[in-house]
Amino acid sequence: MEKTLLFIKPDGVKRKIVGEIFSILEKNFTIEGIRMVRMDRTTAEKFYEMHTGKPFFESLVEYITSGTIVAVLLSGKNVVKRLREIVGSTDPKKAKQGTLRNLYGIDIQKNTVHASDSIKSAKREISFFFKKGKNENIDIKLR
Repeated sequence: MEKTLLFIKPDGVKRKIVGEIFSILEKNFTIEGIRMVRMDRTTAEKFYEMHTGKPFFESLVEYITSGTIVAVLLSGKNVVKRLREIVGSTDPKKAKQGTLRNLYGIDIQKNTVHASDSIKSAKREISFFFKKGKNENIDIKLR
């Protein structure tokens, strides 16, 4: 079984729609682990290092460190591809009807959820929140 990462961004946590998103996830995948964290700047910069130097990098880091996120470790057959279909396009205005970003996204940055875009990315991203793929604490800096 493949594993992947989804996290509910600060806007989703603040709007109290975590349960609604979990309901959709549970119908489609196995939830292997859940963590509520608040990333510090150093961790956020490392997580999004592939976007360093891009015009949106600074605002992305500021946004993702602005509040609590809920990281979810998911497993299932073709989980990365299937989750990306359920999440929808980065821009909620362009996201397919019924996708998470269409239903809950506010704008291109506050699009409510992040999902790994490949198996390689999933392995890297999972390691930020889960040790050895399990719901255990890892060495990340929290505020």
